[in-house]
Amino acid sequence: MKRSSITRRDFINGVSAVTLSGLLGGSYAASAADSTTARADDPPLKQGLRGQYPGSFEIAHVARDGGFTGPVQARDTGEHYDLVVVGGGISGLSAAWFYRRALGPATRVLVIDNHDDFGGHAKRNEYRIQGRTLLSYGGTMSIESPFPYSFTAKSLLSELGVDLSRTGGIEQPRIFSGMNRGVFFDSDHFTADRILAGYTPNAPASFWKDAPLDEPSRRALIHLHDPRVNFLPGMTPRARRVLLQSISYETFLRNYAKLPDQAVAFFHGDGYRNNMRVDSCPAFMAMRYGAPGFAGMGIEQDPVDDSPVFHFPDGNASIARLLVSQLVSAVFGTPQNMESIVTAQADYGELDRAGSPVRIRLGQMVVRVEHVGGASAQDKAAGKAPVRIVYQKPDGSDPARHAVTAENVVLACFNNIIPYIVPELPDPQKEALKYPSKVPMMYTSVVLGNWRAWKQAGISSLSVPHGYYQHLLLDSPARFGAFETVLSPDEPVTLHMLRNPNFPGHPRKEQNRMGRAEMLATSFETIEKETRAQLQRIFGPHGFNEEQDILGLTVNRWPHGYAYTYDTLGDPEFPEAEQPHVVGRRPFGRIAIANADSGASAFTNIAIDEAERAVQECLVSRGYT
Repeated sequence: MKRSSITRRDFINGVSAVTLSGLLGGSYAASAADSTTARADDPPLKQGLRGQYPGSFEIAHVARDGGFTGPVQARDTGEHYDLVVVGGGISGLSAAWFYRRALGPATRVLVIDNHDDFGGHAKRNEYRIQGRTLLSYGGTMSIESPFPYSFTAKSLLSELGVDLSRTGGIEQPRIFSGMNRGVFFDSDHFTADRILAGYTPNAPASFWKDAPLDEPSRRALIHLHDPRVNFLPGMTPRARRVLLQSISYETFLRNYAKLPDQAVAFFHGDGYRNNMRVDSCPAFMAMRYGAPGFAGMGIEQDPVDDSPVFHFPDGNASIARLLVSQLVSAVFGTPQNMESIVTAQADYGELDRAGSPVRIRLGQMVVRVEHVGGASAQDKAAGKAPVRIVYQKPDGSDPARHAVTAENVVLACFNNIIPYIVPELPDPQKEALKYPSKVPMMYTSVVLGNWRAWKQAGISSLSVPHGYYQHLLLDSPARFGAFETVLSPDEPVTLHMLRNPNFPGHPRKEQNRMGRAEMLATSFETIEKETRAQLQRIFGPHGFNEEQDILGLTVNRWPHGYAYTYDTLGDPEFPEAEQPHVVGRRPFGRIAIANADSGASAFTNIAIDEAERAVQECLVSRGYT
């Protein structure tokens, strides 16, 4: 059987920079102010608290709390579209693209999104530092998944100009020659503060000899990482699989690998698939994602056939930008490909231009989607009535509401808001849509004046088991035409820091809810303080000075982060047709549902696949197929 290798997925869901420059002193403030000189209104240049930032979602909570029961009054704009898409992330933009491809370039489409930028979780962070443009990603990071992309998803990427056969000439791994993955041991949980470089799931005894561990933990971790050891002897491969699906990875480590507490603490920062922690991740899934302890035993498993892996400097924001370039050509002006889109400047004033067949309306939240009044319930359910869509400012500051109508609607927003904005859905479908608990994640982008400390430590990525952020990664070295992401250690670079709120001892869904509450309650000032303190503690011994070396900071907060995925510990074994995401995505009249939630999988290819399915359902509802 093929075993998945370690990739960047192993480490893997505001204020303006001018305002931020007034809050922070030193060289950071000057750089933040300079970065907005050219395009102060460009959303990717905004720093501070981004992602689901204050002012982008408050009306959604009003809807959740019953604030929109009964008829919702709104001013009719007089606009009628073939399709309205609720949500401007990759799934929503893909739905608009598939719908126009099916019905032709004259098809009228409106995309509505509550944020000030398109892309959803595919968020772009942009900086102007010392005469250079630097980029980072504020959410979904890579073209990758633990299974092959479908024909649909691959075809869309190809038509957007993404050619993965060219990535070998784009990636520049030589820049990080001699640098690899490291682990930071903190003295609060181990015996000293120390970075160790060269960690792998089969780390040899030589790696552990300098680890700040007590001797029993050192011996236990050496034994665990020995690929020859079978911790489940006397069992068939099938029996091992059944056992590992029924226990957490922590239970495996404690009860079968016999790790003492300090050795188990080494794994407390690991987030396996969709932020499943050591206590909530099934041991079988931990094994599939490369966790140590399983190499020496035969375990029945399905073949692993990963997709290709490719990382744009701004993550999959480049895919969203390529979609926009084809939907509203005036936004980028000229045709774009996978290299040119990286540095292309978007004209946000062209997104919602009157007369354009496709319009993208930002900064508006949909609060009601319903088939037009006067139609019978039977006609609505049968798709014989068009749809009314009501929206308003997402922060609630303006009570004015506006309404448009459409022949079809694709809901590419979060599943958990749909029951509150589409009250005419059947109750079983509403309950299914409420089943998952979105995974909270925080992606912080930091601009460093140099990366000498990282070079000295010999690492390009770092796991921090008990840190405020659990995973730190320097940007990937790559060249897109004349644009290079990483230069010499003396040059500025973007650093990506990933935080998964961790509340061990609670069920996984409850951990997600607790993490969401913590994230919403934490101020930017507190996050900035924790960010600076962590970097100083880790890299101070290597010459890092947070007051001088941090030149930019963007906190991409995603309380409702990645799509919920099922697991063998936290979810019952549903029959396929009764899985909540399958029940929840059923079309209703002229309304269809597309998003990663509706595929129960937090990957870009799933968002694309679900968009195409929803569009097919729309076409059926209008009698086209």
